[in-house]
Amino acid sequence: MRAKLLFGMVLLGTLMTSCYTEVIVEDEFIEDSAFNTDLVLQSYDLWYVDINQTRGNGEVPFLQRAFTISFDDGVVYANNNIVGIGKTGNGLGIDVGYYSTLRGAVEIDHDVDGPWLLEVFAVNGNAIELYDGRSNTSYVLRGYQRNNFDYDLVFYDNINYLIQEYDAWEKVYTSEEGAINDFDNENFLQFLPNFFRSSIDAVGTPISNIQWDFEGDYQVYDVENDETLKTLTLAYDFMGNDYFELYVINDSTIELYHPNSGTVYEFRGRGYQQYLKSAKGSVAKKRTKTSNPIMKVERKRNR
Repeated sequence: MRAKLLFGMVLLGTLMTSCYTEVIVEDEFIEDSAFNTDLVLQSYDLWYVDINQTRGNGEVPFLQRAFTISFDDGVVYANNNIVGIGKTGNGLGIDVGYYSTLRGAVEIDHDVDGPWLLEVFAVNGNAIELYDGRSNTSYVLRGYQRNNFDYDLVFYDNINYLIQEYDAWEKVYTSEEGAINDFDNENFLQFLPNFFRSSIDAVGTPISNIQWDFEGDYQVYDVENDETLKTLTLAYDFMGNDYFELYVINDSTIELYHPNSGTVYEFRGRGYQQYLKSAKGSVAKKRTKTSNPIMKVERKRNR
């Protein structure tokens, strides 16, 4: 028999009509009635799926695809893309199915993946666990209200997905400061799961007409003691490497700072790949546990 994950009291905040209500949640409280379980699920606007905390060898497909899910009066919403998060569906994402609650469990009828019965456990003050008994798999969800959702967390925690959600990144800005270098000539980048490509075609070239001049391996790194900085290396075939500090400006614009030359570049995404309930890339685009290698460097870009 599976043991409870939490013994004790957890506090979950929920906004009920115009009043703020503090919901006291214990395992026993969640199991007490279907109403209490629903109260917990609706206590936060957005539940961020912390994919790195997943346990088990199976999967719940719609949770594996989602960055956030929401439970709103019987309807399940999901943000399956980073791009558009906070804007699509008034922040909740797209409608992906329906749910009903039982004592300590939720039944979800997903539009594509069908019916699922998931047990609900309290983890701490702003987190719950959804457990699928069929596959013995658990997902940890962290709760946020829309007005305090940590977008930086999502962008930087999932940077590899963000840079792959566009067919191409077009250079839209090059700083006047900085030494001349070969990367000045490259106007397009494309990030695929296992390699990158770049092009010197003129800005404004239609994506379908881009000639990819170079390709090679790339790697995104976490930076020790700096959660809002990533670094990026582009290892060109036969040409050596380029190193950049990588910053997210918004869900369609990234900044690359080239320390060797002191040049700042901005790239804007083109050809947004939208993942709906289960559409283009629905098999390939499933989130997996990621652990970028850690680089011990100091930030060079003063922003």
